[in-house]
Amino acid sequence: MNSENQEEELEVLRSIYEGDGNFRELSPKSFQYKYGTEGDPHSFVFEISWPESYPETLPVINMDAFYNKHMKTRVKEDIRSKVLKEADVNIGSAMTYTLIEWVKENLEELMVDQPSTMDTSLNLANLDIEEKVEHLCKDNKERRSGLTKAQKRRQWDRMDGKGEKIRGYDWVDVIKHLSQTGGAPSS
Repeated sequence: MNSENQEEELEVLRSIYEGDGNFRELSPKSFQYKYGTEGDPHSFVFEISWPESYPETLPVINMDAFYNKHMKTRVKEDIRSKVLKEADVNIGSAMTYTLIEWVKENLEELMVDQPSTMDTSLNLANLDIEEKVEHLCKDNKERRSGLTKAQKRRQWDRMDGKGEKIRGYDWVDVIKHLSQTGGAPSS
């Protein structure tokens, strides 16, 4: 019975959201909907997946899409919990469309704690402990280039003013090379 209900709901979703660029079907049981416009700090991607026993059980709500990296963890969790609360009311019936539309209607309220300016650098105060450790480790790896100052200086000296290697940078002085190795040019 679940499989038939899911197939019917899938067909309905496809017909409703046909041509809607914000709706994306990841698989026959997993969907994404993008709210807001590109670059807007209040835009995010909402993902909903159906477990085997859906609609008798709650769908899986995921807010961890890469697109949502600018959002505060607390805001993502708040959206997820409120959507699951709304889904709980609709247990036993097809609810994907209802949940997508519910988020649209309540978008302003859901994003009230999200800053209205896009901060491209991560604010460590907004991250949980695991995210802080991951961010700091990544930051530390990016800082280390592996070259000493002397190596960087020698590398720079081999470049012309445009940042390109000068002609002949890897040429070998044959006469000097042969005199160092003890070999003499044959005539």
